[in-house]
Amino acid sequence: MSARHLDTGAVDALVHARHGDPFAALGPHETEGGCTIRSFQPDAKSVQVLDASGETVLATLERVHAEGLFAGQIPMRLPYLLRIDTGETVRVTEDPYSFGMLLGPLDLHLLAEGRHRELGQCLGSHVMTIDGVRGVRFAVWAPNASRVSVVGDFNRWDGRRHPMRRRIEAGVWELFIPRLRPGAVYKYEILAPWGETLPLKADPVAWSAEPPPATASVVVEDTLPRWSDEAWRAQRNARQQPNAPISIYEVHAASWMPSLNQYPTGWDRLADRLVRYVQRMGFTHVELLPVMEHPFGGSWGYQPLGQFAPSARLGTPDGFARLVDRFHEAGIGVILDWVPAHFPSDAHGLARFDGTALYEHADPREGFHRDWNTYIYNLGRNEVRGFLIASALHWLEHFHADGLRVDAVASMLYRDYSRPAGEWVPNRHGGRENLEAISFLQELSRIVAERCPGTVLIAEESTAWPGVTRAADEGGLGFTYKWNMGWMHDTLHYMQENPVYRPWHHDEITFGLVYAFSEKFVLPLSHDEVVHLKHSLLGRMPGDAWQQFANLRAYFGFMWAHPGKKLLFMGGEFAQGGEWNHDTGIEWHLLDDPLHAGVQRLVRDLNLAYRDTPSLHRRDCDHTGFRWVVLNDRVQSVFAFLRFGEADDPPVLVVCNFTPIPRHGYRIGVPLGGEWLEVVNSDAAVYGGSNMGNAGRVVAEQVSSHDCPASLMLTLPPLATLYLRAAGAGG
Repeated sequence: MSARHLDTGAVDALVHARHGDPFAALGPHETEGGCTIRSFQPDAKSVQVLDASGETVLATLERVHAEGLFAGQIPMRLPYLLRIDTGETVRVTEDPYSFGMLLGPLDLHLLAEGRHRELGQCLGSHVMTIDGVRGVRFAVWAPNASRVSVVGDFNRWDGRRHPMRRRIEAGVWELFIPRLRPGAVYKYEILAPWGETLPLKADPVAWSAEPPPATASVVVEDTLPRWSDEAWRAQRNARQQPNAPISIYEVHAASWMPSLNQYPTGWDRLADRLVRYVQRMGFTHVELLPVMEHPFGGSWGYQPLGQFAPSARLGTPDGFARLVDRFHEAGIGVILDWVPAHFPSDAHGLARFDGTALYEHADPREGFHRDWNTYIYNLGRNEVRGFLIASALHWLEHFHADGLRVDAVASMLYRDYSRPAGEWVPNRHGGRENLEAISFLQELSRIVAERCPGTVLIAEESTAWPGVTRAADEGGLGFTYKWNMGWMHDTLHYMQENPVYRPWHHDEITFGLVYAFSEKFVLPLSHDEVVHLKHSLLGRMPGDAWQQFANLRAYFGFMWAHPGKKLLFMGGEFAQGGEWNHDTGIEWHLLDDPLHAGVQRLVRDLNLAYRDTPSLHRRDCDHTGFRWVVLNDRVQSVFAFLRFGEADDPPVLVVCNFTPIPRHGYRIGVPLGGEWLEVVNSDAAVYGGSNMGNAGRVVAEQVSSHDCPASLMLTLPPLATLYLRAAGAGG
């Protein structure tokens, strides 16, 4: 048999991996006198065609090109196997080019429209059975490529061996490789439109990847984890409402306890320690810095490339699923940081994926973040929006995450974000708002609410953009909660001041209440506040060592009583002394010091008080749950306010003394007479304080004060926060 059925140009394109339609040349083709079969096997000594049983030789193919193109004819088209003899090994397999179209027309239609919500099931690599044959189906979006091949450890990374079929309707390339198994390592070899072979690309929709610094994708089974979290999911909606206590422990998984990071068991080892710790500390939720696969560990996950793959640094996707399940069994919600704003420029990633600006904008004024040296997703492109929304759903549906904290929302909303005049592109109306990003976030929130009821979306949005937590159908962005960055900046700045100067910064504590109910807020003391020479939280506090600890305890007391949900980065709960270092982890040895252990105990007790005291959480996002009592005592740096729940919930009086001077006989108005119980005192000896206070209880006098019918005569400890709860019914 000769190669006369293919012209020399087609043969040359095949053997040099430049053929854009390999199915037109390879595999079975009905020709005069029978069925011609062509196979490119560059390392083969001989190739035979066997019947489907593998017992009968139907034809021995002729080498028609020295590089390894074989061709021959069988009497008619029927199922067959290839027997490939390299002289060292003999392999019998089905022919990848004998299989028909893999993706259906509905898949392609939804892909092109950006509405394929199961994109992770459609694109990427998936173990499946086709025509009774077990193997792996690959599919990748690369509309401008002139040729795409699957390469990996199974074909010696040779792009000539497995070129893919192009589905021009959606710009997708597909191929089924029979008998390939889970664990196979692969990438895509892509030929740019002008013929250049690009650096090998990892699969954007892979469910697993090699542990860094390796960068290839890994085939895994699509089987769902075995979940045991039905009880948690049944109550999740109620546990994440604005009237519920939500206290979040923010964690960088790889550095919480680095000794646990042993591939491939790291996620399980982390579960053994972290779940129990979060539960013992009384946090209701854990928030994980991005676990999506990322090439550079120093980005802490905020420059991800694997938007569907948990980082292999700590193990397998199944291991990560077991971690989530363990948290749910313990009654703890799991929030994942998720980054749809930008992606890194690593050559194996999304950048110029098919040789063109595919996921990013072509114009660097729109498509490049100079602050972070990253590319910006082109949210005006249907397929990019669909890719990101499918990623969000993958974490919420496949991995049972209870919410996503969306990173860098401000950078998405403003076209001139961190750009000087003249170096940004206005929107179609001439404004600075990014209309495509607004539309994307609204679409995201609608779809998440529809498909994943009870989950939450939390915005890290650092400006005064209106309506972040207003429903998308009402013109808002549709987030459930928003990080209150203004509260964090103002109050931390106040606490850093020497108490002598705090009277001149009094409004930095009070100003947050001017807008505290304009959105549904989370109060964040996050990882960003303990890096880049900002010092640790403890290191920001003024005074000698005792005063530093007292200031931090008082600040935590103020935070846990302030309207809004709570978030604290790991290490803060025991007053880590140095800045967080992702390479070395947090300073667990400090817990041998009673002062550090005292702060840890206080945070635990604050979590328990917040959870168990309805007036401290039921109206976190409602102005009727808060009332100032002492607002203007700037000379003594004293603040007092009341928190209210429902009608039968006893109110709570919160008093902060932000000076190192004890205040005796300090009268504060309260709405009820009778006994008030001192339920939290950050100056208690068990926390490392001076143990000054009110002996656990105070009886209100029928003396009006601060527009209240009764009042308490209190001892205010130095640099301390008190919680006092009415012993009787509230009102």
